[in-house]
Amino acid sequence: MDDRHERATADARVSDRDRDQVLSALTAALAEGRLEPHEHANRSKSALQARTAGELAALTADLPAPAPTRAERDRKDLREWLDEWRYWLGGLVIMSGIWGVRCVRKEELTYYWPIAPLGVWAAVLVAIAIWPRGADDA
Repeated sequence: MDDRHERATADARVSDRDRDQVLSALTAALAEGRLEPHEHANRSKSALQARTAGELAALTADLPAPAPTRAERDRKDLREWLDEWRYWLGGLVIMSGIWGVRCVRKEELTYYWPIAPLGVWAAVLVAIAIWPRGADDA
């Protein structure tokens, strides 16, 4: 990326939402013991007065990204699970197309062989949905 784009991004004006996100990150860092109360107060004051993205970024540059919440992890897991079902649907279309072409070429209906791989795949996806999570997954 060129320096002009980075400078333009750092010079971009921030919104109240951007300030709120930084304040949330600072509060989380205070709760985790990464910031002292007086440092949190100083950085929070600076965040409220910040006008550019560069000023806000400097306030959290030395802090690690906060761990995702349980709700965020659950939403991510659901999105990934639904993506897998979309892949399954794509497999259904492709395998059924192959089966259909073979039936047309042989001029007779044959056993619907895609049922085996699709059934196993669907069973795995259902098992993932209902299987209890372990303590290390929580």
